[in-house]
Amino acid sequence: MQELSKRLIDLEEVFLVAYEKLKIDEKLQRISVLEKEVAEPEIWRNVEEATNKNQELSKLSDEVQPWRLLKTQIEDLKELTEMSDDSLKDEISGQVEAMEHDFEELKKALRFNGPYDDKDAIIRITSGAGGTEAMDWASILERMYLRFFEKKGFKVQTLERVSGEEAGIKTAVYEVNGTNAYGLLKSEHGVHRLVRLSPFNANNLRQTSFALVEVLPVIKADTDVKIDEKDLRIDVYHSGGHGGQSVNTTNSAVRITHLPTNTVVAIQNERSQLQNKEKAMEILRGKLVQMQLEQHAESIDKLRAGESAGWGQQIRNYVLQPYKLVKDTRTGYEETDPDAVLDGEIDGFIDNYLENNYVSEE
Repeated sequence: MQELSKRLIDLEEVFLVAYEKLKIDEKLQRISVLEKEVAEPEIWRNVEEATNKNQELSKLSDEVQPWRLLKTQIEDLKELTEMSDDSLKDEISGQVEAMEHDFEELKKALRFNGPYDDKDAIIRITSGAGGTEAMDWASILERMYLRFFEKKGFKVQTLERVSGEEAGIKTAVYEVNGTNAYGLLKSEHGVHRLVRLSPFNANNLRQTSFALVEVLPVIKADTDVKIDEKDLRIDVYHSGGHGGQSVNTTNSAVRITHLPTNTVVAIQNERSQLQNKEKAMEILRGKLVQMQLEQHAESIDKLRAGESAGWGQQIRNYVLQPYKLVKDTRTGYEETDPDAVLDGEIDGFIDNYLENNYVSEE
């Protein structure tokens, strides 16, 4: 039992260090405040504010609950160990081992120490050159990420989706809400390359296709990222659609151009011009922040046009023919079951990227 007591003490020690670094007690206090606020009927007079606070409460609760549970389990087992004899040694040993495993999973949250890692994310998938084959590849990636989001329990909102003429998609844009969504997905930012026997080629020849995946942090408040109004050109135009009840008949679509960097964002998905402008500004802030991170710029004002990674950064190869392999070009991590990867099993690539790019604060 002495050895088990020592393992528990060691576990508690490293657990409390991580608990403090992640500011779990502060987050618990914030949860308490939010619970009182959303319980007040008056707050629902402003639906947007109430919804934002409700979402914040949900995210914080999901984040801290596993830490609270493990903290209680460690404390309870310490007491049990002090009172027990060797007859319970095997049972207690199993519980200690399970808690050590749980902590190994929980402490992965320490890797999300970037300035925007705790934000929600915008993910944009764009087909490259190659016509129908490339559009089909973009839709395969779209399904891969949607399956991944489903497994993670993330909430997903479609912002834009343009289908190809014959198959696949030209582009798809989603907002992803979940704990550390941007911190998890930032590893996917870049060009994804597919090699396979094309189903769209009459001779069934091997073909290479490309798709660009952009991952941006969701930054809702102007206070987080300051953009000078004089640097913006805002155009309003008629929103397209495929007919039906939701077709837009007003000039509600919005295109915003950030003149210094020539960064363009267009949104026509929302019902009103104001909603589309707000969503476009949200995406623009994310794009400029992503450019800032890529260029290692001190501020948005220091950004240089045309220097984001874009199509120049190939990050992952998916080979289905003549052999089966998915390999990350940055970390060297690889999987030999492309079917599983394309079904949303991309945790290995994400974990490996985060491990390779994690900088400890110690």
